[in-house]
Amino acid sequence: MYLLTLLLSVAITTQRSPVPWQDPSPHRVQFVIVDKDVRLEVLDWGGAGQPVVLLAGLGNTAHVFDDFAPKLTKTNHVYGITRRGYGMSSHPDAGYNGQRLADDVLRVLETLNLVSPVLAGHSIAEEELTAIGAQHSERIGGLIYLDALTDPTMDRSEYLALYQKLPTLRNPPPRPPRGETHPTFHAFLDWQKRANDFTYPEGELRNIYLSTPDGRMSYFRTPAQVNDTIRAQALKPDYAKIRVPVLALN
Repeated sequence: MYLLTLLLSVAITTQRSPVPWQDPSPHRVQFVIVDKDVRLEVLDWGGAGQPVVLLAGLGNTAHVFDDFAPKLTKTNHVYGITRRGYGMSSHPDAGYNGQRLADDVLRVLETLNLVSPVLAGHSIAEEELTAIGAQHSERIGGLIYLDALTDPTMDRSEYLALYQKLPTLRNPPPRPPRGETHPTFHAFLDWQKRANDFTYPEGELRNIYLSTPDGRMSYFRTPAQVNDTIRAQALKPDYAKIRVPVLALN
């Protein structure tokens, strides 16, 4: 009787324990120390040729490139950096001004001994791209702006006011999946596909959200004030000092 009870207990526990998720993206994960008590997650998808370093937009981690990065490995050795405050990188209380974030990226390049890497960044990564390009052109091979040619220091109040006046969409996107507070990752991906006609890689969702004990989506890992601080302490871009080839895709 005791053995039967034990077996039933193990079976119930096994049913309740979620199967550990395995990231299917073919990258190697390492951590690089960039400041006192601060280390950044660096993804290495491998490949041969000139290094390409991918920098994510605001709110994202390097895992946002999980599907895209492998497509570049036939011609380049591809890396991705998760900035401080996000994902598995350290979450310090300070260091979110544009200069410090650029210095973090530079420290990764130096630690990995990357020769003439091309930096490719999306959105707010414009800060890191432009600062490194203007201050350390001799250290890199080129810059690629992915929808990133904006001045993060400009006054956006007029734009936001106009945006608020736009008419409501006649066909709003579908609501998040049932169990909205804590949907499964797969349910959220399905909703995201139907609502926006695209999805993040699952690895990205699992790095920007915490998860509940039963494996459902919980809250953002990164507090909103980190995003606000990065915006508030942005650098004014100085493109005139960049001395490397630049490609801008907006």
